[in-house]
Amino acid sequence: MIPTDPQDRDILAAEYVLGTLDARAAAELDAALPGDAALRAAIREWEARLAPLMVLAAPEAPPPDLWDRIERALPGAPRPAPAPKRRGWLDLWRGWAIGASAVAAGLAVVLVTRPAPEPPRLMTVLLTQRDQPAWVVEADPSGRLHLASVTPRRLEEGRAMQLWSLAPGETAPTSLGLIPPEGRLTVNTGGVRPEPGMLIEISLEPPGGSPTGRPTGPIIFIGRLTAAGSS
Repeated sequence: MIPTDPQDRDILAAEYVLGTLDARAAAELDAALPGDAALRAAIREWEARLAPLMVLAAPEAPPPDLWDRIERALPGAPRPAPAPKRRGWLDLWRGWAIGASAVAAGLAVVLVTRPAPEPPRLMTVLLTQRDQPAWVVEADPSGRLHLASVTPRRLEEGRAMQLWSLAPGETAPTSLGLIPPEGRLTVNTGGVRPEPGMLIEISLEPPGGSPTGRPTGPIIFIGRLTAAGSS
């Protein structure tokens, strides 16, 4: 049954978007949506709120043998080949020795040629005063910062938004430039390399940016870089 309490309905909408409802509850909500405009609006709000966080999930390829396993599990799939005849102990020892040598050689090649693990992606989501996602910031391995607006913002005439970073231990932020009207910006941070705990700020400034090299207007968005997937 669809609850009537606003808070319970909001939680239900969030669980629906997250996909954590069981099949019966999801089907019941699907049936109620055509006649419940408020519930549809709550679902749209949660979709907009959670969509920016999708970039935190690193893509993962399925196992290479997935389709083979699915085909073998289907009705009418061919049976596996019969097990080979049992060999004598001498054959087993010979096979083990050859196999162990091959594994050792292969392991040596892997250890030598395996690339170094990539550093974790650093990200943050800058929120509005109502805790709604407004900006997504990501630092790539080369040290560049990518800023993207979740919802376009219109500024009053004579104002501009300026991006800043503040590394841990520093007392003054570093300007990363003005944010274009389209709300997307990629910058090279130069000598200030992104790191966990770095603050990312957006301030309101005059059209040409801060005249002092420091924020002169209010800080309207702020977030802290963390490794993607960390708690």
